[in-house]
Amino acid sequence: MNFENELKIITKSAEEIIPLEELKAKLAKSAKTAKPLRVKYGIDPTGHEIHIGHLVPIRKMRDFQDLGHTGVIIIGDFTAQIGDPTGRDDSRPPLSHEQIKINSERYMDQLYTILKPEQTEIRYQSEWFGKMGMAEVLKLLGKFTLAQFMAHDTFRNRYEQGLSLGMHELMYPVLQGYDSVAIESDVELGATEQKFNILCGRDMQRYFGMEQQIAVLSPILLGTDGVNKMGKSLNNYIAVFDVPSEKFGKVMSIPDSLIMNYYTYATSYDADQLDQVKQALAGETNPMILKKQLAWEIVSLYHGAEEADKAREGFEKLFSKKEIPDEMPDYEVTESSLKIVQLLVQSGLCATNGEAKRLIQGGGVSLDGEKITGFDSEVSLADGAVLRAGKRKFIRIKRL
Repeated sequence: MNFENELKIITKSAEEIIPLEELKAKLAKSAKTAKPLRVKYGIDPTGHEIHIGHLVPIRKMRDFQDLGHTGVIIIGDFTAQIGDPTGRDDSRPPLSHEQIKINSERYMDQLYTILKPEQTEIRYQSEWFGKMGMAEVLKLLGKFTLAQFMAHDTFRNRYEQGLSLGMHELMYPVLQGYDSVAIESDVELGATEQKFNILCGRDMQRYFGMEQQIAVLSPILLGTDGVNKMGKSLNNYIAVFDVPSEKFGKVMSIPDSLIMNYYTYATSYDADQLDQVKQALAGETNPMILKKQLAWEIVSLYHGAEEADKAREGFEKLFSKKEIPDEMPDYEVTESSLKIVQLLVQSGLCATNGEAKRLIQGGGVSLDGEKITGFDSEVSLADGAVLRAGKRKFIRIKRL
């Protein structure tokens, strides 16, 4: 067996596989023994809101599950108290056990929008590190050299810039590597920025006389701005918890240059379907048509086809037909009038007074279709009036 079909599925949207020949050998062994591969992905539950960029490697785990293999999610209840230094210029504060537990549960709720629960194994680092004594820890550290770690860009850059670099942070790749030993990982998934840590896992397994895992690295999904890595701090992300209409609108806001990227890494399209999109982009197809289908695919993935249809209809009403949506949240008030900035913040349409003022200055606020231009404007709150903030946020005033 040459496993051509399996490799086509696994290599789709993968940036790098280290080493590919060993992956073929593992697939052959799995087929011969009828023993599924154990495919590892570790999470540090330092937060609980996930965006679709986080799920690029999780989608690859689902590909392995569809081929009959087992996904193993490692909850980093030890490393979460260190903080992965990858790509960071500073340290993270430690989390309490209770915070980690809450974050982990919400994290898994979101991962299960992609993964098959019946083929997913959840393991906590405390299962093995909680029993490990100082002598064993020192033995693990002794398997690596400082030179190896200072070759890592993040560590080296922080050291050369005179930034804080705690000894505990140097342990992060060691602990992540031992996770692979503890669960007998065959494959580890991660973003390209995790390459160093995942290869440490290969080294660790070799030190313990085990068959080494394969690294399957995924690219980093760009944010909706088309420039920066997707992230909450830049407000260029699409969250798993976003409602369907919000997801649809955010996808429609991406630049045309990201259409192919998002089809490749954020949908379930196979290689043949991706080729069709590529040909359409190179031809005369209006990018707006492709973007609407992309938005539909992403919403459908997380909420189902019916909700995707509703989100598309709502978007078309709002933007194509210049109508307000049929449904929007009510905001109850007792006052007959309020300062517009106060109303925007109290209703939750804006997070701060500064955000409200910037939105007004940009012409993005209107009440019953009438644009509001003054920061200090006091608006009358008629029952049923519709307040719009930006392109997609609406509330209906309900007088008590």
